[in-house]
Amino acid sequence: MPVKAPRPGDLEPIETASRDEIAALQLERLRWTLRHAYDNVPHYRAKFDAAGVHPDDLKTLADLAKFPFTTKADLRDNYPFGLFAVPRERVVRVHASSGTTGKPTVVGYTQRDIDTWANLVARSIRAAGGRPGDIVHVAYGYGLFTGGLGAHYGAERLGCTVIPMSGGQTERQVQLIQDFKPDIIMVTPSYALVLAEAFEQQGIGPDQISLKVGIFGAEPWGEGMRAEIERKLGIDAIDIYGLSEVMGPGVANECIETKDGPVIWEDHFYPEIIDPDTGEVLPDGEEGELVFTSLTKEAMPVIRYRTRDRTRLLPPTARSFRRMGKIAGRTDDMIILRGVNVFPTQVEEQILRDPKLSGNYLLVLTRDGHLDQLEVRCELQRSLSGRLTDAERATIAHELQHRIKTFIGVSTRVTVLDADALPRTQTGKAKRVQDERPRTV
Repeated sequence: MPVKAPRPGDLEPIETASRDEIAALQLERLRWTLRHAYDNVPHYRAKFDAAGVHPDDLKTLADLAKFPFTTKADLRDNYPFGLFAVPRERVVRVHASSGTTGKPTVVGYTQRDIDTWANLVARSIRAAGGRPGDIVHVAYGYGLFTGGLGAHYGAERLGCTVIPMSGGQTERQVQLIQDFKPDIIMVTPSYALVLAEAFEQQGIGPDQISLKVGIFGAEPWGEGMRAEIERKLGIDAIDIYGLSEVMGPGVANECIETKDGPVIWEDHFYPEIIDPDTGEVLPDGEEGELVFTSLTKEAMPVIRYRTRDRTRLLPPTARSFRRMGKIAGRTDDMIILRGVNVFPTQVEEQILRDPKLSGNYLLVLTRDGHLDQLEVRCELQRSLSGRLTDAERATIAHELQHRIKTFIGVSTRVTVLDADALPRTQTGKAKRVQDERPRTV
């Protein structure tokens, strides 16, 4: 598949700027952001004062470490509009999380924020190989979730033709992809596999699908799932990163010519990696919790927002900005199994090392007496479903158990199921962990 490498004039000057130029811009914008937050958001003024810091204390980028963190709890405590730094009348749009745990987190945007967001998603799509005139099938959910509208406005800003399909209705998705022949799809990686299975069921091979690029985000996914998606859909699978509290999709995006981790758009977001236990800033290359400070947001600046995503900062390659490694998991969905830290993506990697297994899996946690137990339920590829003997399934299960024990260090029980045995997501993120352990009082 030919790669759409950048042409002269495709990139913005800042994407090829020197690191000194980028750092100077970041420092200027960071000073503005800290002052903007301190002067206009009582919450930030109180936190800065309590920590004994003032915006004027920022002399270098390293001085940001003196300022307090922002967490999701801060957003919920100031629900709904307490963190807005502009009058509510200047906020042209509001998005919010699903609110599955406590109050939803609310974010707001001025018109300039919306324009910045559209520009950055356009930059992201261009980095993924998209060009003006391409047809983009958006299968992220629309509404309060930032995915659908974020992708939509960015694709339009780039000059693409947008199909605003949203999530669900898998059979209709497949039909429209066949009829409209889009070049690009933007969707969660787990739902991309659902679509791939639907194509398989209809006897449609990768060479009969018009898609050339998939831009996937909103949930962690590893290289094994990338290979699985690329094989089943015949596309380049590109990682986009974002979260509503910071902006939405388009905070970072992989470049199609390298596919070596999302490039952080550092002219708008300043990244840090911290030790999740101590809060200490870690050097580039070390794994820890990703923290972002917005540099240009008007309606709702965020100062040192703890994303709970585990990753590391990597040196620039295709652009002058630093990259982030694949999300290794989250500090708040990590499984601690008999003293060993386990992330779902680690198990996923071992599952996908076996070509007989698909990317659909569920980790089920139970307790036997005082010991926690982990069962890995996974599915066979559709071509093998119903065709293997019990002995052959047992061999697959035993080999996966051995790999998980060797590479992750935990003992598990593995159940190998036929295709379609596990519940399918229709509208977004896959549920990877089912915790059936009794609650402690």
